[in-house]
Amino acid sequence: MTDAHQTLLDLLAVERLEVDLFRGTGQGGETSTRIFGGQVIGQALAAAYRTVEDRLCHSLHAYFIRPGDPEVPVVYQVDRARDGGSFTTRRVVAIQHGRQILNMSASFHVQESGWAHQHPMPEVEGPDGLADRGTLRAAVVEHIPEKYHEEFLRPRPIDIREVAPRDFFTPPPADDVSHLWFRMAAAQGIAPELQHCLLAYASDLNLLGTALRPHGQTWFTGKVMAASLDHAMWFHAPAAFSDWHLYTMDSPWAGNGRGFNRGKIYDRDGRLIASVAQEGLMRPAEPRGQGA
Repeated sequence: MTDAHQTLLDLLAVERLEVDLFRGTGQGGETSTRIFGGQVIGQALAAAYRTVEDRLCHSLHAYFIRPGDPEVPVVYQVDRARDGGSFTTRRVVAIQHGRQILNMSASFHVQESGWAHQHPMPEVEGPDGLADRGTLRAAVVEHIPEKYHEEFLRPRPIDIREVAPRDFFTPPPADDVSHLWFRMAAAQGIAPELQHCLLAYASDLNLLGTALRPHGQTWFTGKVMAASLDHAMWFHAPAAFSDWHLYTMDSPWAGNGRGFNRGKIYDRDGRLIASVAQEGLMRPAEPRGQGA
């Protein structure tokens, strides 16, 4: 297990302060200037799981309210909204500096039998011959200022391999559909609840940028002001995130300064494990020296 893997597992091991009050660290996630959205969702889900027994999360709905400050801890307050015979409901509020940065509702369900169907997994190239994101970033690092090199190349815990990587800096307009494979090999053998927390963390990777594809933009063009507004996720089956999963994403709509994105997560056997939806702020960036 690498240091990056252990750091992520430590991030999701929220500390209990009181019966329904937990604390998570702000540092160590995907980004350094603000807390990565998937990190707050993963920690909020981990806090909710600490108040639930013998059932797994089947859905969560979260709103990002303020940017998270990586320099201070995040406090998670769990409200035990309902404990029913089949479903358990929790509301989690994430707090920094005395203000909410995220609120989330999550529902947990006992295992039941019933009718089943799913859409098939798309047929795309497998992960074994694809370049990982560390390799892709190392190839272009000289195009960014030297002061950002260390952060740009810092090892991340989630191994990502895009099926058709785009140019970081001058991408042409592209179809809104994209695919990537991801996993965390160090997740082998961990509890089902933590597998869900890892998958929730990873579900925020690359999703917001999907709505930028038709407009020939990425985070690195310097022409985009973007932020996640909300995030919803439905877990259809237990995950084994130590193995490769296909994340297929699309963006059916953008407008009015927002972009809407969807995702489906399949395991390598083609089983649909989770579905994701997210809307994000997507504005043309103000030229430097202008704007509020």
